Amino acid sequence: MITQKLTEDMKVAMKAGDKLRLSVVRMLLSELKNERIAQGEDLDEASERKVLTGYAKKRREAMEAARAGGREEVAAREQQELDITMAYLPPQLSEADLRVVVRKHIETAGATGPQAFGVVMKSVMAEVGGQADGKVVSALVRELMG
Repeated sequence: MITQKLTEDMKVAMKAGDKLRLSVVRMLLSELKNERIAQGEDLDEASERKVLTGYAKKRREAMEAARAGGREEVAAREQQELDITMAYLPPQLSEADLRVVVRKHIETAGATGPQAFGVVMKSVMAEVGGQADGKVVSALVRELMG
């Protein structure tokens, strides 16, 4: 499970004196602990991935905001934190692979027109899980349905 890997990596980061990795790993463990408390039960691996994906999304948004504000040093740190976080998630699907999945779901649903957008999005996101950003999937679905 991801929590065990994070705990091991925290020990390694402490011994190596890697302050950035240690900080990120502690934050991820904290996010997982908060979610476990909120749910009142241990998290399965899918739930852990969902928490980490949410944290990665926050880092990505913070990085974009920092770049928009001209704060490159902050954006660089956010990028480093994002890279560390992404190491604990499954690899992201390439755009070509994502196109194949989206096309398959559009054909399966027989989707035409904007009213079918939600149905296609739901089925695609159920399949790809944490392997693709929702914004990217949404843009592809709109493009391929439009």
